[in-house]
Amino acid sequence: MNIHEYQAKAVMASFGIPVPQGKMTQSADEAVAIAESLGGSVWVVKAQIHAGGRGKAGGVRLCCSLDEVRQAAADLLGAVLVTKQTGASGKRVNRIYIEQGLNIASEYYLSLLVDRERECISFVVSPDGGMDIEQVASDSPERILTVPVGGDAISEQESGMMAEHLGLETALQPRFHTLATALLSMFCEKDGALLELNPLILTKEGNLVALDAKFVVDDSAIYRQPEIAALRDPDEENPRESEAAEFGLNYIALDGNIGCMVNGAGLAMATMDIIQLKGDKPANFLDVGGGVTVEAVTEAFRLLFGDAYVKAVLVNIFGGIVRCDMIANGLLEAIKTHPMRVPVVMRLVGTNEQEGRRIVKDAGLDVRWADDLDQAAEFAVAAAQAEQASLSRCATESRSDGTAQSADRLQGGRT
Repeated sequence: MNIHEYQAKAVMASFGIPVPQGKMTQSADEAVAIAESLGGSVWVVKAQIHAGGRGKAGGVRLCCSLDEVRQAAADLLGAVLVTKQTGASGKRVNRIYIEQGLNIASEYYLSLLVDRERECISFVVSPDGGMDIEQVASDSPERILTVPVGGDAISEQESGMMAEHLGLETALQPRFHTLATALLSMFCEKDGALLELNPLILTKEGNLVALDAKFVVDDSAIYRQPEIAALRDPDEENPRESEAAEFGLNYIALDGNIGCMVNGAGLAMATMDIIQLKGDKPANFLDVGGGVTVEAVTEAFRLLFGDAYVKAVLVNIFGGIVRCDMIANGLLEAIKTHPMRVPVVMRLVGTNEQEGRRIVKDAGLDVRWADDLDQAAEFAVAAAQAEQASLSRCATESRSDGTAQSADRLQGGRT
C-alpha cells in the first residue's frame, strides 16, 4: 500500500527522523497561509500523487514569494501530471504539500527494501541523489552500494560503510548511524516493503534531512497497521482494483485487451505469458484465490465485462478448492447486470468440471470451450483480434457517416 509523501514524513517524524516542516492543503489560499506560518523566504510546493518523477513533470515548484506560492498551488491543484510511473493517462493532483525551503549542500539517495534475493532487509545508497538516480543505476552502477542487514538492527560498521560511500565526513558518521537506525526501526515496526529518501540531503548547517520520502507498506501486513491503513487515498487507486479488493480478489489492471480470470497466482502468470506468446496482451491480472465464493466470482465477471478495453475474456480454472460449478454460477449471476458483450473462452478442469459445463450450456450462453491452456489462449487472442477489427470497421463507417466515436475506446488504448 502506498501513502503520500506528507503522510510518510509524518510517520518518519514520529520515529525522530529529521524532515522539513510542512503541511498539506487542497486550497491555493490555504497554501499561502501555510507558507506564511512556516516563515522564511523560500518555499517548495509539491504535488501529492502516488508516483515518482514529479520533479521532471513540473510537480515540484520552488517559490521565492507568497505570490509564487499562490500561483504554483493554483497551477498544480486539478492538473494532471504525466511521469514515467503514471503512464500516458497521468494522475490528477488533488493535494499539494507546502514545505519550508532548506539550504542544500549535498544530495544523496537512500532506500530500504525487502531484499528477496538475500532474504533480508537491505539499505541501498548512492552519493548521486536526485531526479536522475535511474540513469545513475543504468550508467554507473558502481555508484550504488547495497548493504544487507541482519534482523532489525544495524551495526556501526554497516552504517559506516554507507556513510563512507556517500562521502560523509567522519564527524557526521555518528549522526548518520542514528538516522539509519531510526529508518530501520520504522521500516520493521511499520511492515515496510520500500522506504525511499530521494534525496536525503546534507544542509549547509550540517544537518541530515529527508527532503523527499516514499513509503510502501506490505499489503499482506496492513491488517496489523491500522494507522497506516487509515491513510489510504482511494483517489490514487485504480477503482477496479479497489472494488476487487472488497471481495477478496487479487486484481491488477494492465494495458492489454484480454480479460483474464484464473485461480492461483502461478497459473495466472502462466496464462498472461501464453497470451503474449500468442500475440496479444492481458488486460489484467485476476486471481480469484482458493476460498472464493459465488459472490466474488460474480464480481470478477462484472469487472471484466464492465471494462471497455476488454475485447475478449479468458477463464482458466483448475478446479480444486475452487469448484468449476461455482465459476459457472458466478457467470450466470454476473450477466444479470453485465451482459456478455465480448467473446468468452472457458477452460474448466477439475472438481465439478462437467457440472460447470452443463450449467453454462443449459443457460444457452455463447461460450467457446478449450481443452487446454494453449488452445484457450489461441481462441482468446483470435476472438479479441476479431472484436478489435469489428470495432475498427465500425469506427470507419461512423466517421464516413459523420458520427462521432471515441477513438480511444475503439482502438483499445488505455490513455
